[in-house]
Amino acid sequence: MTHNRVQAYYHVQHADEPSVIRTPEDVDALIDALATGDEFENSAILHSSERELLPSGFPDHEFRVGADGKRQVGVLSFMDEKNYVSLGSSAGNGGEVTYYVAENPTDFPETAEIPLSLVRQAAKEFLSSGGQRPTCAQWQEPEIW
Repeated sequence: MTHNRVQAYYHVQHADEPSVIRTPEDVDALIDALATGDEFENSAILHSSERELLPSGFPDHEFRVGADGKRQVGVLSFMDEKNYVSLGSSAGNGGEVTYYVAENPTDFPETAEIPLSLVRQAAKEFLSSGGQRPTCAQWQEPEIW
């Protein structure tokens, strides 16, 4: 059993009490909830308790996972000193896709969509690595952020 702990925010009530993720099974439950739940709660912001806090008391990073269960795709973003989003195999036409955390929209380049299985794998790697940017996914620096 892992000792890593991640706090997840994706419902309005998580502002006061985030969901806690400790195991790969917890990651699966999170991704399943995002993929099958309310379309305006289809992504989550994750913070690892294994990383340092900034002097302000806020986490020094943010990892976001999004899941579209109907199309079996999702998105990732990772922010610390730089901002990154996942890089899918689709060339796209320069459009955007929108994912929601607690009804708050975030636009991603459509090239950020990757298979849902890779979103799941990346979230498990984030948990097991103590909050590092997952290496199982390819990344791009988005122009729109």
